[in-house]
Amino acid sequence: MPKTKCSLYIDSPDNRLQFPPEVVRLLEDSRREQFWKLWGPYLSERQWSTVREDYSAGGDPWNYFPHEHARSRTYRWGEDGLLGLTDRYCRLCFSMTLWNGKDRMIKERLFGLSGPQGNHGEDVKELYYYLDATPTHSYLKALYKYPQAEYPYDELVEVNGKRSRLEQEYELLDTGIFDENRYYDVFIEYAKSSLQDVLIKFRIVNRGPEAAVLHALPTLWYRNTWSWGKIQEECLEKPEIKCEDGGLVATHKTFGSYRLDFEPGPDGKSPVFLFTENETNSEKLFNTPNSQPYVKDAFHEFLIHGKTDAVNPKQTGTKAAGHYVISIPAGEEVTLRLRLTKKEEASPHPFDSSFEDAFCARVAEANEYYDDRIDVGDDVEKRNLARQGYASLLWSKQFYYLVQSEWAEGDTNSPPPPPGHATRNIDWLNLFNRDILSMPDKWEYPYYCTWDTAFHTVSLCRVDSAYAKDQLIRFLREWYLHPNGQIPAYEWNFSDVNPPVHAWAAWRVYRLPWLSGKKDRDFLERVFQKLLLNFTWWVNRKDLDGNNLFAGGFLGLDNIGVFDRSKPLPTGGTLKQADGTAWMAFYCIHMLSIALELAQEDPVYEDLASKFFEHFVRIVHAMNELGGTGLWNEEDGFYYDMLEVDGKHVPLKVRSVVGFVPLFATAIIPKNYVDRLPDFSQRVSWFLEHRPMLAHHFQQLNTSNTHDHHLLAMTTRNHLERVLKIMFDENEFLSPYGIRSVSKYHEKNPYVYWVKDQAYSVDYEPGEGTTGMFGGNSNWRGPIWFPINYLIIESLRTYHHFYGDTFQVEFPTGSGKMMTLGAAAENLGKRLESIFLPDENGRRPCHGEQPRYAKDEAWKELVLFNEYFHAETGRGCGASHQTGWTALITDILNLEAHWDF
Repeated sequence: MPKTKCSLYIDSPDNRLQFPPEVVRLLEDSRREQFWKLWGPYLSERQWSTVREDYSAGGDPWNYFPHEHARSRTYRWGEDGLLGLTDRYCRLCFSMTLWNGKDRMIKERLFGLSGPQGNHGEDVKELYYYLDATPTHSYLKALYKYPQAEYPYDELVEVNGKRSRLEQEYELLDTGIFDENRYYDVFIEYAKSSLQDVLIKFRIVNRGPEAAVLHALPTLWYRNTWSWGKIQEECLEKPEIKCEDGGLVATHKTFGSYRLDFEPGPDGKSPVFLFTENETNSEKLFNTPNSQPYVKDAFHEFLIHGKTDAVNPKQTGTKAAGHYVISIPAGEEVTLRLRLTKKEEASPHPFDSSFEDAFCARVAEANEYYDDRIDVGDDVEKRNLARQGYASLLWSKQFYYLVQSEWAEGDTNSPPPPPGHATRNIDWLNLFNRDILSMPDKWEYPYYCTWDTAFHTVSLCRVDSAYAKDQLIRFLREWYLHPNGQIPAYEWNFSDVNPPVHAWAAWRVYRLPWLSGKKDRDFLERVFQKLLLNFTWWVNRKDLDGNNLFAGGFLGLDNIGVFDRSKPLPTGGTLKQADGTAWMAFYCIHMLSIALELAQEDPVYEDLASKFFEHFVRIVHAMNELGGTGLWNEEDGFYYDMLEVDGKHVPLKVRSVVGFVPLFATAIIPKNYVDRLPDFSQRVSWFLEHRPMLAHHFQQLNTSNTHDHHLLAMTTRNHLERVLKIMFDENEFLSPYGIRSVSKYHEKNPYVYWVKDQAYSVDYEPGEGTTGMFGGNSNWRGPIWFPINYLIIESLRTYHHFYGDTFQVEFPTGSGKMMTLGAAAENLGKRLESIFLPDENGRRPCHGEQPRYAKDEAWKELVLFNEYFHAETGRGCGASHQTGWTALITDILNLEAHWDF
């Protein structure tokens, strides 16, 4: 097991000096004694083209607020920047702005393609990497690779626009702009000397063969809260940034004053300060007069077009920057140092020896903290992988602001939204989101997706259990949870239906008490109470026939089905979903586990435990026997969705992860837990006696083993054996890199369903998808997806814990090699790890065929955590920084992770 020397931290507030400083900071922050998380990497990477900023009639954010507008147009609900920093309410923002002297725009934010522009959905066309982070953001490190030649904005749009979905995307590296290493490595580091004293370093390396000149503009600005005329809990008075004693002083009525100090550049010269307002350039964008002369894109106009009158000569505004012009010899580097401090705490000597001392201390403390949480022995590559995984997860925290009622109505000082604008999410006027949330990633998905977040918390819990719990609780609060009990899905459509994994995540987080050394019953009870509302919503809304077969819609699996499962079926009738039904059993069994845990101290919960036990058994019966065999297909030994139309029941024989979800609905119930609950035991006995049609499921599945535990599972042992035989077949689901989301069998045998003269089909697509279903961003028809693989591994471990060596499988199928389910789970974990680890040639499969990552010292240790992975090559696909649930690799890496039964 991982080392547990931290297990008593929270219980030892009087002995904090003996504990690692980062743990003490987490303790103080969780107790609200010191707000160590006041400043963090909460600045979005893309606020433009988000739904929050879309006030169009047709709901087309990409065209309403494109990248070309972002430098000139003020945001309403947030801000974005280049690997920046902001406070927890995104009042004062900081990031680096760059210009290589050739680009047609200064580099203030990341660029990427919209769905219509790219051939595989929305995609960032930049190269950046999160290298390190502590959970209180006492230390942060990232890298941005900036080309020295003109950035190929138009080329990326043009070439990708010409490519079909059958071709790979045209990426930044494909343009040749990094040839001859003509680029800068811009390393960005933040270290906190105290709560409100942030030390900043930019180390800029010229990787090219010749000296090059770079314009660097560390930028400080305020989010615009004063232009709208109606905004809740915000400062309507315009704040101010001005020059004072060689630095910048930013003053805000409610946030106070901060000072940003700048060290002279490598030429010994102080930067030239530039000032403007964070106000829209209406004249440029809309051909209407500006309300005042200094606007958001002033620095762009000053640098690119030489308009000296674009910046405020009075050196005041709401946006300011220090302009360095730096000449860097070939192969050499320069460092810029800055310090952002609460004004009254500012040092008269901000760059004395204490600056570097603090940086060194934070790095050492970060190392110490992760040494206690990454259990990979002496494997340097695995440690590097885990460290970057956690860093990416923590860097992806974002300030997310949306008051749905205000968005729908528009603002007092702005033109009213057009008719039809407010139809999006019209049923979610209760939504008031203004929090630091864990995002899938901050560019392609700069908004929360709640089933993603559930997986995030499992990884986050190892490094910041308080934050993981906060995320789970937050989405159940009344300003998120709909009054009818539905959890919001994501901002494109809060009413979409994601798999109900919240109870599972809460149960996992509860059993990983990293900081407290004890299990947090208050957290578990708090989550359970609200989940009761959500569970009831599922039962009432997604089991239309009341027969315990559920139809949840697309359930997060995008294009997995023959039809778009979130729309009316072209056949008419209804769809009984194997995954929808199994997810509900999965939900039920974890609510049962939570109820049994709570009942150990409060017998009131025995009644609820009985309720979830009975509900689970009814769902198991429906899944396996309703109408004869339920959704189980005896001929194939697999679970399928069932189409019910005109009184007929037709199995849709797509071999996909839909057929594996029933395996997830399994749990170990300690016998002593049940023995200590007489009312629950009595109720179970009564149920088994008086419901004989249902009782045999329990009799089959509730057999004590040598551990004296009970197993509750949706699948019988026979069904499990048959499903695993298909899962572990290399010609079906078993890839060198994990379990495929659709069987390779469909590569040569596509499943086709005819509706009149229209064919609907599913084939095997191991990489990016070839259809535009659900926007075409994500493909579930073959690639490797971490959340599903993680749940498969967890389920195998659970079955192994119960059956032990008595249950062995052929792995791979047909190989003649037999192993336990625990060994099979370990093997799958190794396959997933291999996606990121270098092979004997230094190649990491996640990077595809790009040779730089295998051979170049400036690239070879860098890792990207993509949304999903090519099933045959391991190449990363989809969003390149969707570390959220891909960070589950950090949990898989631990030699003996906490798998608590």
